[in-house]
Amino acid sequence: MRILAIDYGDAHTGVAVSDLTGLLAGHTEVIHTRKEAEVLRRLGELIEEYGVEELVLGHPKNMDGSLGPRAEKAEAFSHALEEAFSLPVRLWDERRTTIDAHNILAFSGKNARQRKKTVDAVAAALILEGYLTYRKRGP
Repeated sequence: MRILAIDYGDAHTGVAVSDLTGLLAGHTEVIHTRKEAEVLRRLGELIEEYGVEELVLGHPKNMDGSLGPRAEKAEAFSHALEEAFSLPVRLWDERRTTIDAHNILAFSGKNARQRKKTVDAVAAALILEGYLTYRKRGP
């Protein structure tokens, strides 16, 4: 079963797709647009291309666990995803994924300009890896 993880942002949306077994993160990309309709269109293409059966959307909670404007935006987008694709959407706590993604890219020798191009895809892969690990262990 393929799972698609989304790191939804204002101008850039990171995407990661699991392998067929649903155990590893595979394809990643960044959708560069501010238009929700364009993000949904590209996600629809990926869902069809990879046969995705479940969506995981990053839920950016504050460090204290409270919900702010970014979390509310993600919740609204989750409803748009459910309506557009009729697939289950899981909100996944994404605290620190962008920070961790920057650190991973910096450690691999990428400068700030290079990191900016791929950080959202890496963050989506981290969201996906966290969710896949959770699924392996069971609730």
